[in-house]
Amino acid sequence: MIFEDKYIDYSYKKKTELYQTLILFYIISNRSIVQLGKFLLNVALILKLPILGIIKKTIFKQFCGGENIDESKIKINQLGKHNIKTILDYSVEGNNDSSSIEKTFLEIISNINEAKHNPLLPFCVFKITGIAPFHLLKKINNSTLLSKEEEKLLTSTKFKLDKICKTAQNCKTPILIDAEESWIQNAIDKLTEDLMKKYNKNFVLIYNTIQLYRRDKLEYIYNLHNDAKRHQYKLGLKLVRGAYMEKEEARARKKKYKSPIHLSKKDCDNDFNIAIKYCINNIENISLCIGTHNELSTEYALKLMQTKKIKCDDPRIYFSQLLGMSDNISYHLSKLNYNVAKYVPYGPVKKVIPYLIRRAEENSAITAQTREEIKRIKNVLKSG
Repeated sequence: MIFEDKYIDYSYKKKTELYQTLILFYIISNRSIVQLGKFLLNVALILKLPILGIIKKTIFKQFCGGENIDESKIKINQLGKHNIKTILDYSVEGNNDSSSIEKTFLEIISNINEAKHNPLLPFCVFKITGIAPFHLLKKINNSTLLSKEEEKLLTSTKFKLDKICKTAQNCKTPILIDAEESWIQNAIDKLTEDLMKKYNKNFVLIYNTIQLYRRDKLEYIYNLHNDAKRHQYKLGLKLVRGAYMEKEEARARKKKYKSPIHLSKKDCDNDFNIAIKYCINNIENISLCIGTHNELSTEYALKLMQTKKIKCDDPRIYFSQLLGMSDNISYHLSKLNYNVAKYVPYGPVKKVIPYLIRRAEENSAITAQTREEIKRIKNVLKSG
C-alpha cells in the first residue's frame, strides 16, 4: 500500500507557514545542526535570553497543540474534521518539586474530564515522571531501600495514580501511560502492571507503553500476557519504537554498560512487527495502540487485520502518529475508516522543551522519513 499524500489537509496553513515548516524540517534533518541547536538552547535558557517566543512560533507550532487545553482545541477540531482523533498529552515531565507535581496531576484530571465530553479524545496520556520525582523512581527501579520521606512520596504517587484511574473509569476514558528511560522503566512497569490488575478486569482502561527498540521488551510482552491470563485481567499495550535513543546510548557509554537498545534498526523493526503480530493474534484479551511513523509496519498491521477478519474500526486497535509527522499515514488511515489518533502535546513552551528536543533528535536520526516530509511540503508549495 502507498500512503498517499493527497488526503492531507493543508488548507488551514498559509503559504508563509508552509515555507516556515519546510525550513524547520531542513534544519532538523541535519544531526549536527540539531546538536548545536540543543547546546545553544541550553545556554540561552541559562542566560535567560528571550527565546521562548521564537520557539513557540517555530518548532512548538509544528509539534504542539498549544500551551493549554483551550489553545489545543483548534488543532483537535481541525483533525476531527478528517476523522482523526486526538490524544492530548500534557508534555511536562521530570518534575521534582511538590507544586509542579500537583499542577501536573490536576492537569491530567482536567484532561480526562475534557475527554469525557469530547468524542474526539479517545484516550488520555501521561508520564509518571510528571507526578513522581525522578530520583524516587530511580531508587525503586534499583530496589534501593527508601527513606521514610521517600516512602511517603511513593504512597502519594500511588494515591495520585489511583485517583487518575478512578476518574478515567468514571469517565470511561482509557489511559495510556508513556514509557521513559530504561533506568526508571522497571519502576514504571511495576506501577502500571498493578493498575492493570486492578482496573482492566472487564475492559481495557490502562495501557502500558512498550519501547521495542529495547532488546528485552518482546520477551516482556510475552511474560506480561501470561501474567494477565494468570491473574485474569486484560492487557492494554501501546507499541512504539522508542524516543530516548540518544540519551540511552550516551548513558551506556558513560557508565560502561551494554546499551539496552538494539544494535541495528533491522532488529528493532523485526521486534516491532513481531509484537504487532502477537497482539493481533491475541486480540481477544489485548487492546492495542500502534504508535508508528513506519509505513511498512503500518501496512503489515493492516494485512494482519484483514487476515484475521478484524474490522477497520474495531475499537481494540488504534493507530497513532505524532502531531506534525507522517500526516500521509494518519490521513490515509482515517480515509479508510481505521481508528487513528494524533498525539497532540501541549503545555507551557519552556516546560515542553525536553519533548521538542526529542522530536528534533528523532527527525535528525530518521533522515529518510524527514526527507519525505520535506518532499511533501515542497510538492504542496509547487501545486499551490
